Amino acid sequence: MGHTIRFAARALTGWEKNMEKKINTKRTWILFGLILAVCLVFGLVLIQIQIVHGQSYSELATKGATRSQIIQAARGEITDRYGRPLVQNKVGYNVTLDKAYLTRGEENEIILRLLKLLSAAGDEWIDKLPITETAPFAFREGQDEAVSRLKDFLNVGPYTNVQDVMSWLIERYELEGYEPRQQRQLAGIRYEMERQGFSLTTPYTLAEDVAVSTVIQIKERSYELSGVMVMESTIREYVAGDIAPHLVGQIGPIYAEEYAQLKNKGYAMNDIIGKSGVEEAFESQLRGVNGRRTITLNSNGEVIDAAVTTSPIPGNSIMLTLDINLQKVAQDALESQILWLQSNGKEGEGKEATAGAVVAIDCKTGEILAMASYPTYNLSTYSQDYHELLANPHNPLFNRALQGTYAPGSIFKPLVGTAGLQEGTITPSYTYTCNHVYTFYDDYQPRCLGWHPNFSVMEALRVSCNIFFYDLGRQLGIDTLTDYARQFGLGEPTGIELPEALGHMASPAYSKSIGEIWNPGDVLQTSIGQGKSLFTPLQLATYTATLANGGIRMKSHLVKSIKSYGLDETVQEIVPEVAVDMGLSETAVKAIRDGMIRASGQNGYNGTSGAYFGDYPISVASKTGTPETTGFPNGTYICYAPADDPQIAVAVVIENGYHGYWGAAVAKSIFDAYFFGKTNDQQPTAADTLLP
Repeated sequence: MGHTIRFAARALTGWEKNMEKKINTKRTWILFGLILAVCLVFGLVLIQIQIVHGQSYSELATKGATRSQIIQAARGEITDRYGRPLVQNKVGYNVTLDKAYLTRGEENEIILRLLKLLSAAGDEWIDKLPITETAPFAFREGQDEAVSRLKDFLNVGPYTNVQDVMSWLIERYELEGYEPRQQRQLAGIRYEMERQGFSLTTPYTLAEDVAVSTVIQIKERSYELSGVMVMESTIREYVAGDIAPHLVGQIGPIYAEEYAQLKNKGYAMNDIIGKSGVEEAFESQLRGVNGRRTITLNSNGEVIDAAVTTSPIPGNSIMLTLDINLQKVAQDALESQILWLQSNGKEGEGKEATAGAVVAIDCKTGEILAMASYPTYNLSTYSQDYHELLANPHNPLFNRALQGTYAPGSIFKPLVGTAGLQEGTITPSYTYTCNHVYTFYDDYQPRCLGWHPNFSVMEALRVSCNIFFYDLGRQLGIDTLTDYARQFGLGEPTGIELPEALGHMASPAYSKSIGEIWNPGDVLQTSIGQGKSLFTPLQLATYTATLANGGIRMKSHLVKSIKSYGLDETVQEIVPEVAVDMGLSETAVKAIRDGMIRASGQNGYNGTSGAYFGDYPISVASKTGTPETTGFPNGTYICYAPADDPQIAVAVVIENGYHGYWGAAVAKSIFDAYFFGKTNDQQPTAADTLLP
């Protein structure tokens, strides 16, 4: 029995060993199979990497990074009310510096080679450094703001002289080994490059709209001009750069100090932005949507690919209310009259005229038909003339029509007459005798230029009697006059879309604000447009149009509509808007209109501008003014026509012009063009129609 059990136990042990051996063999084969499978997978992946996608993975291995460049969208265009272009785009060539290709350490040499080429070809380059171009260097005249900005940029004190500033620039841009003129040229460009954030993603435009011959030379010499690119671009073209330049405005690059605020609005450092005028006011409509170009670099920083990833979308176009032909007539007439006065005017009576402004408005809509400021400039040559314009003591860049403020003089008298009639202080039949001296106050007795017995308000306007309006203004009081001035838009926003000075109406509150005492007699001077009242030419034109409309003041505006880029769709139509309805009586309106018609010398009357409009085929309502200033008196003039159905109102200011009627010549030229289609070539010049 025991033997049997031992035999069975040995048999079982042998079976177990066989089973274990078989299991181990199976495991070995499974492990071998797994290893073989892994090797096959790795082999296939290796084949995929090295053979199938070998080239792609090789490029990935050497690629360093990608960069994104902006493609600027075409700006919308600017036209007059009939779609005639003031500003349009053309395809041109800009010379740019691209840091991705610019050889490091050779920037100055490359720039000098490029400048030599541009200079020989007669092409200008951008240089806004406020330092003269040749030694001995000096800060440019009239560029205090630019000089201050330069010093802030260099982090030097406000009293740092030009020699020290140049030393800082030479050190900053490593210009020690160059001649003074080269140092100045390089400093101007390198400074502008840095201000505009020149970088791998932000190229710098050194010259705009260069000649095709220049493009060819740059390409032929590309071997020594690494980083110099010629970019085909849409370039602002001014069809007539001298037409309404103050209104159209300029565009320019974004500077580093501006970028902090603009980057949150979607701008990039190499964008172009409106800097003034319509270009600035309607930037959001004109700018369009930029596209993007992706640049691929290898590990050495070399460009291996560039592709447009997002196409740009052009901006909308702006249709102005201006009539380009009427604008030119207004500009030419204003310039002609001022130049004539300089040559032919009497000493102290207009010969000293230096500047002025004129505004013409559509009475019924408030649309600005023409707005001119003199002296002026040309947008087409703005960059080349930049330093000269800033140094001009008469400041041609200043828009006198919108920013200049002037005492109105006697053109304020229709307002006083209107207030007197509307308030019931006088009637059309009321008369007053002027005895040359106003004696109401014992300690202040101003005078009139003449003696005017038993004059109505209509006659007082015809001869511009001061004493009639002294007395009427005193009876009305300054509060009433201030209220009427406000309703007429004097010292108030006109509604124009561009920045404007507001001016102010003389009043006790204003005198207090400047630390002066208001005296009872001050209302007398205010009543004839003297004293401290100051208004813009646009406000004066708006006031005149309101007189013409019988007390309905329209919101003045410069933009007629916003169009798609190609002008085929209207994005927004600007609807004329009533700002104030004064509710004037027909009696008041008719009496003031009659007085202003008499002032024009019509209907057999001898008026202050009868030499111009006495026999004019259209009825004209007008008023002259000679406001006193600290120097020579200015000349002011307002008018509207036809008097019985007003369409157009005009206001003219001539600085140091003395006689208000000198402005009538400018207004007549505008009326000739508006009503009869006469251009400046067809009509007599302002000089031909002057009084003897």
